[in-house]
Amino acid sequence: MQRVLLDIQHLSVDFVSDERTNHALKDISVEIKKGEIVALVGESGSGKSVTSLSILRLIPTPPAKYVSGSILYHRENGSPIDLLKATSEQLQEIRGNAISMIFQEPMTSLNPVYTCGNQVAEAIRAHHQVSKETAKTQAIQWFERVQLPDPEGIYQRYPHQLSGGQKQRVMIAMAMCCKPELLICDEPTTALDVTVQKTVLQLIKTLQKETGMGVIFITHDLGVVAEIADRAVVLYKGAIMEEGPVATIFQHPQHPYTKALLACRPVNHRRGDRLPVVSDFMDEKQPQGKMIRQEKEKLLKIDADAVLLKVENLEVWFPKEKTWLGKPVSYTKAVNDVSFEVYENETLGLVGESGCGKTSLGRALLRLIPATAGSIVYQGNNMLLFKKEELRELRKQLQIVFQDPYSSLNPREKIGDAIEEPLKVYGIEKNGAQRRKRVEELLLKVGLLPEHYERYPHEFSGGQRQRIVIARALAVKPSFIICDESVSALDVSVQAQVLNLLNDLKKELGFTIIFISHDLAVVRYFSDRILVMNKGKIEESGPADVIYEHPQSAYTQKLIASIPKGRPTLSAL
Repeated sequence: MQRVLLDIQHLSVDFVSDERTNHALKDISVEIKKGEIVALVGESGSGKSVTSLSILRLIPTPPAKYVSGSILYHRENGSPIDLLKATSEQLQEIRGNAISMIFQEPMTSLNPVYTCGNQVAEAIRAHHQVSKETAKTQAIQWFERVQLPDPEGIYQRYPHQLSGGQKQRVMIAMAMCCKPELLICDEPTTALDVTVQKTVLQLIKTLQKETGMGVIFITHDLGVVAEIADRAVVLYKGAIMEEGPVATIFQHPQHPYTKALLACRPVNHRRGDRLPVVSDFMDEKQPQGKMIRQEKEKLLKIDADAVLLKVENLEVWFPKEKTWLGKPVSYTKAVNDVSFEVYENETLGLVGESGCGKTSLGRALLRLIPATAGSIVYQGNNMLLFKKEELRELRKQLQIVFQDPYSSLNPREKIGDAIEEPLKVYGIEKNGAQRRKRVEELLLKVGLLPEHYERYPHEFSGGQRQRIVIARALAVKPSFIICDESVSALDVSVQAQVLNLLNDLKKELGFTIIFISHDLAVVRYFSDRILVMNKGKIEESGPADVIYEHPQSAYTQKLIASIPKGRPTLSAL
């Protein structure tokens, strides 16, 4: 029997404000043993991060209040220590040494003014009496262990000079450098490409086997759980719904919420199926344990003569090096000689890893960034030749939904005003009363309420904010929308809601979509055709099911092989 590293007993945590008390955790009890990986699974707001942050006492009190319970850390030599009652000195010794944490967003976790190497070396010296030279040597060795290219070079680089996957590896090196007994991973792969995600998951599992540490892995994606975890604990609204070995959870889920998380993933559904959402399973009117019947929608038949957008030999280059006079001498070829067509009313998926040129291509199509060469012909007119006033009028037809809805909205502006703004710009509707009525209709269309008009962005969840951004994009009745990673960072259940919403609106309003994502499983579910991009070029293209089931390119095969394949059996749902 492996010894217990951490024992969370009857933990309850409240967040108290002047207006109300939020019960974030309700009587949570979990054991973590040495040498095992335990996944905490659930949507945003389920209590996963509150649990992990409570272990290291990283939540300020107030507003947090530990109502009851204990978190016992069982040291190898010594009596257990209750982390909720530990002194500041004891916590300082434990944090980063006995118990380490990898956070979701490495860019905000790394100090931008220090090199990556200095930050890892600092962590080593904080807990071990070693010289600067020894700490540097150990940091470089850890960079090698986490498979970073050019470890000595990366030691000298700053976080902004690394890719997302490389920054996450630096965070893993920092968390592992003191050889902790327990590693907490808080959604460390959520925003990463599927290929980088797979590499990071394999790396964590390899290091765990080498060191014998225990791991708490926090995620909302049960597909990822199948790749890495031994045991799963499913959380919903601060309470444990069920727990057990991963194989059991997947093959014989007992709670409707677990079944919902398994069923929501697009990888489990054919193109044209309506995705189930959590409310379908948690609704008391629905018989528990039965799959909600899927409403099969008619698949789009593309008219090859109805070309809406034609891109020919498009190039988007960014200067990489310049002379002292500012003349470019070399370029980063973000988009390099790309040609394709988009048909009316179709959904075209654009997929590839970070850095492949997807976002640059999407923004160039809308003239948000300049094209270096080529042509973009929309409804028979070359957009690259348009003057400012012509382009301004055209923008009413072309809209974009960005990845992060929070940064797309002004935090000081009510969401009703944000949606109404494009109506004012283009002189749509006669007066303020009619514009407000139009906004309220749009809110209802995207599943929100008219009274939400007066609220601010911070009062909404991530999924609700994405709906607000979609409503704003639809306000001017566009014929063409680009969705740039617009569901990548959402919970699987919220992702399902947004994908269903886009399908419903597209069917009702008849617009065309370019859907950009790094997740080929989502793109395959949502798109009629797929373009696969790699290093600024189109790697291959074709019907979504053909690309997914019979990829010709080695690069596409790698993307598909990296998708977490964990899925339930039909009898399980």
